[in-house]
Amino acid sequence: MVQAFLVLENGTVLEGVSFGHDSAVLGDMVFTTCMSGYQESLTDPAYKGQILVSAFPLAGDYGVSDRYDRSGAVHAAGFIVREHSREPSDMYGGVTLDDYLRSNKVPGISGIDTRDLVAMIRSAGTIRVAIVRDEAGVDAMKKKLKEKAKDDNLVSLVSSKDVKKISSGKGTAIGIIDCGVDRGLIGDLSELYDVVIFPHDTKAADIKASGARAVIVSNGPGDPSHPGMASTVKTVKELSSSLPVIGLSLGAQIVALAFGCVTERMKFGHHGCNQPVKHGSRVHITTQNHLYTINIKSMDGTGLVADQMNVNDGTLEGFSHKELPVYGIQYYPAPPRYERDSFLYNALKKVTEAGK
Repeated sequence: MVQAFLVLENGTVLEGVSFGHDSAVLGDMVFTTCMSGYQESLTDPAYKGQILVSAFPLAGDYGVSDRYDRSGAVHAAGFIVREHSREPSDMYGGVTLDDYLRSNKVPGISGIDTRDLVAMIRSAGTIRVAIVRDEAGVDAMKKKLKEKAKDDNLVSLVSSKDVKKISSGKGTAIGIIDCGVDRGLIGDLSELYDVVIFPHDTKAADIKASGARAVIVSNGPGDPSHPGMASTVKTVKELSSSLPVIGLSLGAQIVALAFGCVTERMKFGHHGCNQPVKHGSRVHITTQNHLYTINIKSMDGTGLVADQMNVNDGTLEGFSHKELPVYGIQYYPAPPRYERDSFLYNALKKVTEAGK
């Protein structure tokens, strides 16, 4: 076993076992509460640049198979686990988690008390950490962690570069402004609609000209108020006067900004598959991945109304406009086959049928 070190920005150094790629990496440390789905999390564009901690103690026990990728790459910068399986079940085929991370040039570290890390994040908030294999490089990494982090526009790193059309012969087209959309959403939408995927900086006129009947602003990574996202916010504002607009996760925050709301960084965000959301008289258990939220008080006078709330911490989870077909949810939507519980697909059905 090869030694590795987890270096925290407060100077703490934890010793563990290296797996995955032989490289050093640093980034914000966030945790996911999912008991499975490590591959889906690693390939979720919303984790771009972040070092992921698995709250569940074992990862890699069922290997890695291409069919579970949520995108075409591993976007998490690193992976921290209590234990990783070196001999996974062959039920799903594929490769080991170790081989998968190595081929995608992503370092991992195991043998760490991840429960302690999760407690630390919940107490102190999101912190910067680094994974280092060479002990001689620990001191240098401590210095780097104290430097101000570069404020990248992460959406520009994961968004499509060209317009992509997926024709399913459905006749009704739905546009997606790609801020880091995952394959699952595209596949689910394609069951019901033709889909047109636009780069995040596409102009409103070009989206209107596509013939899309409604526009979804997708999930994605980073700060929605980053200066590099100003053009996306402007596009959404222009579109909202003529097309139905639905924002998902980061996309919901962008929609809120377009109407004059304020977004703010959360202490440690929502990451995982068990976030309770109250909508009307029902509570839904949802999957989420975001580090920013919408300030509810800033919605006053914008026309947006908060109508879904997080049961755990009272933060905003969903909104709608008083007059326009404009909606936003902070969680990942249920697929269309769960129509009763799928806010997204019920909203799409409402707005597309109204336009017939």
